[in-house]
Amino acid sequence: MAQPQHLPIPDAPAARHLGDLERSHARWSVYLETRTVGPLAQGRLHFLEGSRHKSTGCIFREWTEQDIIQRFNDFGPIELWKILESLS
Repeated sequence: MAQPQHLPIPDAPAARHLGDLERSHARWSVYLETRTVGPLAQGRLHFLEGSRHKSTGCIFREWTEQDIIQRFNDFGPIELWKILESLS
């Protein structure tokens, strides 16, 4: 089976696809957008399912982009589902 094509997000073209969340028939692609603001890096999550797009505010603030990626990797699927559901 072919892997889905991950397209850039219009308002966050540099966001990275970091995985997918699946439950029943729902499959959300999870993206992490990072940017540097002053001396800090900040990040937010984007969730995409077909034409549906949900985003958090900036929920990560760290010294470097790599620190944000490490923090993101501390989140498991349950935490990501809770974040996604809170955006409804």
